[in-house]
Amino acid sequence: MQTYKYENEDKNNKFEARLLTKPDYKGFAPVYEDFRTRALTQYCFELEPLGFEDFLQAVEKKLIECLILFENGICAGFLVYTTSISEAIELNIIHSYKMENMVERGMYLIKKFLEITKSDRIDKIVCYPMLGEQKELIGNIAHFGFKFVGIAVLRFMMSGTNSREIMNMAELKPLPEGYKLCEWDDKYFEDAVEVVQEGFETSADALFDPRFKTIEGTKDIVSKIVKDVYAKFLPEATSVLLCNDKPAGFCFMNLTGGRIANIPIVSLKKSHQGKGLSKHLLKKSIQKLIEWADNGEKPITEVNTTTETNNFQALYMYRDLGFKEDYNYPQSYLPIKN
Repeated sequence: MQTYKYENEDKNNKFEARLLTKPDYKGFAPVYEDFRTRALTQYCFELEPLGFEDFLQAVEKKLIECLILFENGICAGFLVYTTSISEAIELNIIHSYKMENMVERGMYLIKKFLEITKSDRIDKIVCYPMLGEQKELIGNIAHFGFKFVGIAVLRFMMSGTNSREIMNMAELKPLPEGYKLCEWDDKYFEDAVEVVQEGFETSADALFDPRFKTIEGTKDIVSKIVKDVYAKFLPEATSVLLCNDKPAGFCFMNLTGGRIANIPIVSLKKSHQGKGLSKHLLKKSIQKLIEWADNGEKPITEVNTTTETNNFQALYMYRDLGFKEDYNYPQSYLPIKN
């Protein structure tokens, strides 16, 4: 593995990095377009990234920040981040033009990024999903204090695989007396916040998204799910588990690009765990998506989700219902220094 000695300055002044501004647009364009051609294949993006003009608009509106790298005066890479999550700085992507000198260029960008965000990091963590080729940086960013959680990406395909057959053969215990399933209603919002916060407060997710640690933070997450901030919310496919008419579990469902369904959260109150109830939630949600796909109401091609690579209980549940692991990646995070 190549190691970049980040503690040393670039003695030959080969590199320079600064935030993207209008005078840089022309030189930056081919680097960004190079990234777009690799986003699906080498960075495992689900959908095509923003077009160049839309990306520039997002930068100008301060929705994202873009740090660009120059090598010998020529634009050669960039780093994108956002501070839209109040408790975290999300590092979205590091790209090196033509994937050359990824480690050396990437580490210079990381160093400059940490300098720029120093004041923000007093009370914010940094989270960085290292998708695709960015895995090459893992051994190097550890020198900056980054920690890592392994994340598995799983998919349920509507056609071309035996996902449906596996789900149909899955043996689920009957719902115990007093339990029933229904679809999402806005009246369940406060209950959902409570259930999700209890389920995720001590999870690995809370390490890189500290909103899960508080009720207010969890309320922000659930609110953004049901108000179409992250993607289009699917209330009819979001399943709710009731116990004596009180919510005990939720399986949220949303849609990206009109065809890819995603499960952002499955959560069950601890007092109801260990009874196979999460499978009932998940199966109900998937059956609704299959119904839509088959009748042409929504051209859904797949359902995807993520879980920690060492969360064996969740992995078994997804496998039993027809999901298959596609790939995994390191979810890195830089904790706040106390």
